[in-house]
Amino acid sequence: MCVQLQNDRSAEIFSHQLLDIGNRNVPADLTSGKISLTHNFCNLVESKGKLVETVFPDIQTNFKNPNWLSKRAILAAKNKDVYQLNNIIQSRIQNETVTYKSVDTVVEVDEAVNYTTEFLNSLDLP
Repeated sequence: MCVQLQNDRSAEIFSHQLLDIGNRNVPADLTSGKISLTHNFCNLVESKGKLVETVFPDIQTNFKNPNWLSKRAILAAKNKDVYQLNNIIQSRIQNETVTYKSVDTVVEVDEAVNYTTEFLNSLDLP
């Protein structure tokens, strides 16, 4: 859907390549089970830092721009990679650090029924 909205030909090709892999339309080696990717499948980078710079150039200036941010994403298969990438991105944003704490217990059991879970999950704090 995003590819269609942005009219990006290279993103369209990439999305079709991903679908072909997911639908098992790319032949796999019979002994290893591995597939061979086409030369234009992706752009390789040397490090996670370079990946962040490629996907989020000038993050310091644009991190508060939701329109700019909504056009960028890095997908990772493992949570440890997500944490590392998030740390790299956050380290490039020179701003005041704010920590929001969460409490998921109550002192009085009767207080637990005063608020629905949906309400508590939908609170939007400044």
